[in-house]
This record gives sequence, structure tokens and C-alpha cells, in this order.
Amino acid sequence: MEAQQRQNKRRQNVRRGVIVLVIAVVVIGSAALFFQKSSPSTVSIPTTTTTAPATTTTVGVVSTTCSTTSFAVAGFSPIACAAPAGTFGKAPTMVVPTTAAPATMQVADLIKGTGTALKTGDKFTAQYVLADYASHKDLQSSWSQGGFSATLATGSLIPGWVKGLVGMKVGGRRELIIPPSLAYGSTGQSGIPANDTLVFIVDLLKVG
Repeated sequence: MEAQQRQNKRRQNVRRGVIVLVIAVVVIGSAALFFQKSSPSTVSIPTTTTTAPATTTTVGVVSTTCSTTSFAVAGFSPIACAAPAGTFGKAPTMVVPTTAAPATMQVADLIKGTGTALKTGDKFTAQYVLADYASHKDLQSSWSQGGFSATLATGSLIPGWVKGLVGMKVGGRRELIIPPSLAYGSTGQSGIPANDTLVFIVDLLKVG
């Protein structure tokens, strides 16, 4: 009888142990699952290297298509292959003739102005594009700087401007082909070669 009771007690202890073990496994598993869900997930952020596109600044457009429609300016040789008139107030298209550089200054009105005429000694504001006759490349432009102001006088400007802009009217566009003797001569200038013939297109914005 006592042996039977001891055996039953052992069975009960085994059952309790099994139940405790099962409960412990369930609790531990649930806790692990809970913490796994609660933990923030790790996200891999891709790194992108962006290279800024190269910027090219141009001071004008050089075209090989010239215009024969221009207005002669008294006292100067006309330009046989002039730039197209374009639109006053907008950057012009530059044309550099492919013939040999002229020995004398050539001037043409691409657009005739109707405002005040420019005289020697006047202060004025203009926009311009400058190209090199030999290389057919643009060298300078005031269009990205909001204009250029000066006095039409020797010492302030090259002789070609002082001579070539007289009589030009506000609202007009004039082209000048200037030989070295009326430009920077044998010394040249920063960015402008020595003995260089220059081609300018000038918009006259204001006089005074």
C-alpha cells in the first residue's frame, strides 16, 4: 500500500515537472517573440553620390550664316557679311566673316534706334558681345553682367568705340569690325591677342 502511494506521488511530481517545463518554454518563447517584434528593424540606407553637371558659360552664339540686311553708317565702310538683326534687348547672334580681316574699320546698323543720339563725351549704357576675327570665338560679353557704362571719350574706351558709336541712337544695335590700330594694337589685352581684329555687336540702352 505504501509502495503504491509512493509511486503515485512520483508520477504526480513528474507531471508537475513536465507542466512547469512546458509553461517555462511557452513563457520564454513568448518573451523572445515579443522582444523581437519590439526591437526596431535595421534599415540599410543606400548612399548616392551625385556629381553636379559641369556648367558651360557662353557669351554669345557664333553663326556662319551672315545677313546682307544692314544699314550703312556714314563715314565708314559697310559690312558685307553682317550679323542678323535679332531683337533689341536680347543677346545677339554673332557672325564673324570668313574673309580676310579688313584693313579699315567697318560699321553697320543692324537695328536703327529712334532715341537720343550718342555724341563724343556723352555718358552711356550699353550691352555688347565681342568676338575675335581670327579664331571666330567669343571673347567677352556684358549680357551676363547687366550692361556696361562708360563715357564716349578717348582714354575711357578704345578708339574704335569712340569713333564707331558716334551718332548711334538709343534702341539701336550696331556692329563694329575694328582693326588692331583702333583696338589694342601690338600689345593686346587680357584675353585678347596682340594685333587682333575685333568684332563687336553693341546695343545702346541709355545716353546720359
